[in-house]
Amino acid sequence: MKKTKVIENMAMLYLMSIAKMILPLLTLPYLTRVLSEESYGLVTYVKSCMSYMLLIVDFGFLLSSVKDIVNVDGDKNKIAAIAGNTFGAKLILAAVSGIVLAVMFFTIPVLRINPLFVLLSFVAVAITAFLADFVFRGIEKMQYITIIYVISKSISTALTFVLVKNDGDLLWIPVLDIISNLVSVVISMIVLKRLDIWPRMTSVRDCLLMLKESWVYFLSNAATTAFSALNTLIIGICLTDLKQVAYWGVCLNIVTAIQGLYTPICNSIYPHMIRIKSLKFIHKVLMIFMPVVIAGCLVSFVLAEKVMFILGGEKYIPAALLFRWMIPILFFSFPAQMYGWPTLGAMGKEKLTTLSTIIASVIQVAGIGMLILMNQFTVINLAILRGATECLFMATRMFLVYRNRAAF
Repeated sequence: MKKTKVIENMAMLYLMSIAKMILPLLTLPYLTRVLSEESYGLVTYVKSCMSYMLLIVDFGFLLSSVKDIVNVDGDKNKIAAIAGNTFGAKLILAAVSGIVLAVMFFTIPVLRINPLFVLLSFVAVAITAFLADFVFRGIEKMQYITIIYVISKSISTALTFVLVKNDGDLLWIPVLDIISNLVSVVISMIVLKRLDIWPRMTSVRDCLLMLKESWVYFLSNAATTAFSALNTLIIGICLTDLKQVAYWGVCLNIVTAIQGLYTPICNSIYPHMIRIKSLKFIHKVLMIFMPVVIAGCLVSFVLAEKVMFILGGEKYIPAALLFRWMIPILFFSFPAQMYGWPTLGAMGKEKLTTLSTIIASVIQVAGIGMLILMNQFTVINLAILRGATECLFMATRMFLVYRNRAAF
């Protein structure tokens, strides 16, 4: 029955991941055609900055709060307290992220091109403080996450085609994100009420304790963000060419969409692994999915030009070479994710999981610094560096799992 539950949860998260892949890919070829390369580059850059704000607001609660909820074994009063304190902690973090964004705004010229676009994008992020995904993951009701996401994002996707026609309609993009997130929050609260789980904050002190508990998860997520958002951020600072940002953004969207197919496997296995602690189970999952990953990488390499033409139009075909150099990321990231939180994290080795991410991200940042000092900072070289650090990331986690194999 437990294995069936894992499969059901994996299936629901896969449906959501497919929606996460399809819905943005529906709007991607539309936006790259109706917006100029400079405007699309701005959208990509601001969204990359917002990923840092979202990172601060989330603060690893999708792992720490999920673990807390799993460990209370269905006690709804305790789940309600965990949910309320998590929401309270997220509100504190939303204020912190606003301060961080203000500093970025005055230090990064690209953000000052359209201040209102940046502000509205941040409002959309702040609203996510009230999303209850961590609760649904903890009680292993993944179907609610999928249904809520599909409903809310389908609305914003449909309205994008109606309202965004050219560069003059740029502000509709963050406004639709705000509407989508508000719909998600409202539906989430309705579902929680029907499940007889109404969030209640016990005290500010307990909210701060939630922050302390989730700190190690946040460090891991922050280091992981260095693999994606940081690259876009540096491109905008060093190259100051929004066309290059646009090329990188289109390729990164494709890579991120494909990586999104890995996430449901890891997220559905994580609560199960907390209970069974079986390394053999992880290896079975890898044996099933790695052939699919390899096949997908080969197909992506061969069809790179066609993919870029379909998703970006003729003006983005030159980005096919960049996309090919990013394919190794897809190969190495699946085992790297699998050996992380679903394996080491589920065994209580959170610090080792975080350490592996920090090591790889420090090398990534050092590599970027070397490229800049050597005057070799290009999007192609950055993609090569990104693939190399992902390989190191995977190898580090495999080594740590091997060293702690007796614990399983």
